Amino acid sequence: MKRTPQTFCWQALDARGQRHNGELQADSRLQARALLRRQGLQPLRLYRARRLFSGQRRQQREAPALLARQLASLLKAGVPLLQALDLLATGSAPWLRQRLQDIRRHVAEGHSLHQALRRHPEQFDRLYCSLVAVGEQSGTLDRLLERLARERDKGQQLQRRIRQALRYPVLVLLIALLVCVILLVEVVPQFEAMFAGFGAALPAATRLVIALSEQLRQSGPFVLLASLLSLSAYRYLYTRHPALRLRQDRLQLRLPLLGRVQQQGLTAQFARTLATTFAAGVPLLEALDACAEAAGNRVFQQAIRHVRQEVSGGQPLHVALRAAKVFPPLAIQMIAVGEEAGALDSLLERIADYYETEVDTMVDTLTSLLEPMIMAMLGLLVGGLVLAMYLPLFQLGAAV
Repeated sequence: MKRTPQTFCWQALDARGQRHNGELQADSRLQARALLRRQGLQPLRLYRARRLFSGQRRQQREAPALLARQLASLLKAGVPLLQALDLLATGSAPWLRQRLQDIRRHVAEGHSLHQALRRHPEQFDRLYCSLVAVGEQSGTLDRLLERLARERDKGQQLQRRIRQALRYPVLVLLIALLVCVILLVEVVPQFEAMFAGFGAALPAATRLVIALSEQLRQSGPFVLLASLLSLSAYRYLYTRHPALRLRQDRLQLRLPLLGRVQQQGLTAQFARTLATTFAAGVPLLEALDACAEAAGNRVFQQAIRHVRQEVSGGQPLHVALRAAKVFPPLAIQMIAVGEEAGALDSLLERIADYYETEVDTMVDTLTSLLEPMIMAMLGLLVGGLVLAMYLPLFQLGAAV
């Protein structure tokens, strides 16, 4: 079973006795030490990177696009690459400053920029480094960095919209569940004590709510503990079993409405990434490799890798995409037109724009539809509980 790579922070000495630090990804501490020694470094400290706060995680996701834009601006202004890296490192957060200093040091030693970036795959993926390499080889690094920044910005905006569509209903339902639990645990027992002196049979709805309240008070802590343990076990298995991650990604694509939103978002991301790499002069097979790595869903990742195999065997791109059975028919038809007309990059841009607009429209529509539906559900749950507890009072009033 393949283990999930972990991020390790390290401090080490080089052959001249100078101290260096940074981060790397490895399956274990032993492998991390071996990777450092292959680079001619003697490890001093090696420890797993701590989990970042959500704000810093967001900064870490957005840093590559911001760096590409800032570096492109500096290079356009005529600032040498080493000086530009120094300027970027000066105004960066400590975790990012270390990476930029490491990149600057390797560029000063004679390595190309994309080779230095490949030392930090947690921030600069294969697509990022490939485009930087094309820019260095063609002498258009500033333009490629600008294009890369635009591609990353649009991708992050699209992902935020999809996360909003997926999280909003879940968050509201969790709030509704919390309100119901508070009512059952705190409010219902007070009514139960009052009903004990009535000396009359309670309505069926009231008896059901009281039974739920008693069961929750007796078994609630055990249910909560079991839920937390189950969640922890699931997260543990999720990080170590690719088959479980694949099953979850497949389930997300099958969700009503939300699955379609995610499919269109992934299609837009695929088209945007492929258009960016293809227009930059990256060979199609290498561009498909980059698209597979950038895919945010393992079902799409497997499909793109299968497409890459089919294309390497001589199949046209649109035929391989149709056989993958995860891409919308309209996108496949437009790609077929682009291949026949020799304008694949421009058609891919149009596909990305179209599906990004579709995602925005669907998210807005879903939000406008879900809000009244969820409010109605909240009203039924909370109102049903309250009504069940007041039914005996209504009956008592009617009898009087």
